[in-house]
Amino acid sequence: MSEAPWKFKFAGVGRHLPERVVTAEEVERLANIPEASSRRFNGVKERRWADPTMPSMAMAAEAAKEAIADAGLEPGDLDLIINASGSPQQAIPDGACYIQRHLGLEDSGITCMSVHTTCLGFLSAINVASAFIATGRYENILIACCDIAASCLNPDEAETFTLFGDMAAAAVLVPTPSGEPCGMHRFQFDTYSTGADLTVIPGLGTYRHPGRADDVPTDHMFHMNGPEVLKMALDLMPAFLADLCPKHEPPVDLVVPHQSSRTALKLAGELLREYTGIGREKIVDILEYHGNCVSASIPGALYHAVRSGALRRGDRFMIIGTGAGLSLGGAIFTY
Repeated sequence: MSEAPWKFKFAGVGRHLPERVVTAEEVERLANIPEASSRRFNGVKERRWADPTMPSMAMAAEAAKEAIADAGLEPGDLDLIINASGSPQQAIPDGACYIQRHLGLEDSGITCMSVHTTCLGFLSAINVASAFIATGRYENILIACCDIAASCLNPDEAETFTLFGDMAAAAVLVPTPSGEPCGMHRFQFDTYSTGADLTVIPGLGTYRHPGRADDVPTDHMFHMNGPEVLKMALDLMPAFLADLCPKHEPPVDLVVPHQSSRTALKLAGELLREYTGIGREKIVDILEYHGNCVSASIPGALYHAVRSGALRRGDRFMIIGTGAGLSLGGAIFTY
């Protein structure tokens, strides 16, 4: 547990959605499952799928441009670019340098790096950025997330094939201006590697390299044992929430969760009500029209909350979610 205040401000947010809208009916046909079955199971009516020729870091840069403008900055004002995507555009080089290039900053020398904790990448990057801001190392920090999930989904695994979508989302963090309350009050990130094999892409690395004689295409596709992930997360969540949300802390105005699945959001809402008193109406839910967008889900939900007016300056809000590993992450902020 990290307690603050860590003084920084979400100065700007941005999002980029691919043009192609893919309905539940379409993915049901592709997965060869009964009509309306996926909608009943995971509640996703539609999602976006990116053009296969679109580099993911180009999508991340489009979201970044909106976030930078929203912060009242120019791209050249950035000190640090953090790529927090859950899946890489390519193995080498680090994807953040391509975000820099797509922003027209290829000769700027601006520091670029990646933070990778799958669905919790945005939260982990906030933690890293907050420490840099606290020490004065960097001031204007861009965090960008993009996952093109459609590129590695297996249509023979209907549970995941019908759940995920593509999105890019970004935020700019800056030091908190004098007199403003913005900052991070609490941060917690717990990993239990007993669950490491529940959510995997076993290939694309040195362990099961595509060049091996025994290589099979499904090694390079996403696999998740959803019921076991959910069971493990729910078993761990009560103690996690007790640490993240002690009784003496002020209540939060809004919860921005990872958009993991319809069942997970429902059960997480019940746990939040039981352990913190937070009502379901305070939980941001964009799953129905976007699906699970991996690392972009949390910043995408934050973007929705800000643009819809559900999250306003001075509000106290929580980010919470799970990621492959198995990890649980959460933080409490003043926006």
